[in-house]
Amino acid sequence: QVQLVESGGGSVQAGGSLTLSCTVPGANSRYTAMGWFRWPPVKEREGVAAIDPYEKTYYVDSVRGRFTISKENGKNTLTLQMNDLKPEDTAIYYCAADLHRPVVFPLSAIEYNYWGQGTQVTVSS
Repeated sequence: QVQLVESGGGSVQAGGSLTLSCTVPGANSRYTAMGWFRWPPVKEREGVAAIDPYEKTYYVDSVRGRFTISKENGKNTLTLQMNDLKPEDTAIYYCAADLHRPVVFPLSAIEYNYWGQGTQVTVSS
């Protein structure tokens, strides 16, 4: 069983920044894709950012230019740098990974087999 472990959530005022980190065992796999998803209150889960094995990144329109996803292979770590945070970014954020096959739709939750436990991000106005 692959266990992803997130850290870095918290509370911040609008315009502030937070960095989320996730440890992904096995992240050196050739077919590893990793991503961040969020589940806002009273809304559906959505893909926020993803990175494929070739280092190509993907973002939902609402965070492009404000969030940056990156991975550090030697440490099996996935990071989401979140700048200029807005109240609508408030959600539980989850990291996800697929370690066994190529991912076709990187921002689609159904592509991922392994998930973290979630970390709360709260942005106040």
